[in-house]
Amino acid sequence: MSLVQIMSICGMLSPIVYTVMWVLGGILQSDYSHVRDDISSLFAVGAPNRRLMQSFIIVSSVLLFAFYLGLPEGINSEGGSLVGPVLFLTSGFLGILVALFFPLDAGGEIVTLRGKLHLILVIGSGLMTIAGMVALWFRLQPVEVWKTFAVYSLVSALVALILIIVSGIFIKSKYRGLLERLGVYPFQLYYFTLSLTVFLNN
Repeated sequence: MSLVQIMSICGMLSPIVYTVMWVLGGILQSDYSHVRDDISSLFAVGAPNRRLMQSFIIVSSVLLFAFYLGLPEGINSEGGSLVGPVLFLTSGFLGILVALFFPLDAGGEIVTLRGKLHLILVIGSGLMTIAGMVALWFRLQPVEVWKTFAVYSLVSALVALILIIVSGIFIKSKYRGLLERLGVYPFQLYYFTLSLTVFLNN
């Protein structure tokens, strides 16, 4: 097994760890609602199981970052721009910063500078990922073996952008948690699919 394949496995594991985190968090915290409460509240300041949930999100972020480190080589045989991989790598780095240093404020609120930076970094990371999806579409669409994935990359970018906008509009609603999950999962599915595709093509 090559190093790129090992890194691809890291990429596939990342969304699995992320999903286990919020499912387990909801089980352990009896007053938590997956419909009402956002995922970041599980590792916010003062959250009942903050350290455990933070550990999950750190592991998930590091696994994804490790995959991104191998992504340029994973698709380099096809040539082309490194814009997409660099955007993904930067997005992954922002995710690690959020996990380590910028939790939401107590109760999942956004009050302090740290809480505001959490929101800014999460949005920035998401937008960079979307831009990376579009960049990969440009890079991979002329390549026969990657054509289907290139289309999937563009569709994922459009769906993710629409859902981010919808989540932003209803961020104060009682369905905030549900909308966030719907907004997050085009990303999580994309990470897994991209990692699997790189694994199979190497």
